[in-house]
Amino acid sequence: MTQIIELNGTEKRLYQLVAPLVMNPKVLKQNNNYPFRTSENFKWFVAVEGKKVVGFLPLEHKKSEAIINNYYVKDNHTEVLKALLEKVIDSMEKDKLLTSVTLIEHQDLFLESGFSVEKLWRRYVKMIKEK
Repeated sequence: MTQIIELNGTEKRLYQLVAPLVMNPKVLKQNNNYPFRTSENFKWFVAVEGKKVVGFLPLEHKKSEAIINNYYVKDNHTEVLKALLEKVIDSMEKDKLLTSVTLIEHQDLFLESGFSVEKLWRRYVKMIKEK
């Protein structure tokens, strides 16, 4: 069973859970070799099965919006991504806009979750959650 843990962006446990993944060359390659980043403005949603992290979704909070970017799900497991996304949506303040820089292969899942396409790139899609 997948458990979703919510952690602040500079929390020690976050580093313990995700460091093996964010430093893994295969995970970085999936992220187009962009480094993962965090700060006190981030809330991380980490999917754990047993003692293994199987995905994470960082959410950066800005004044009027929150942005999903540079997330990871092992083997593109749809159910894990769906659980992470549902947890993020449930955590959102009603007056904030939720946007996502979504991997193109996950576009349909985000559409099913109430997002719409704002901009299409070659590998990513900028999406906005409809209120």
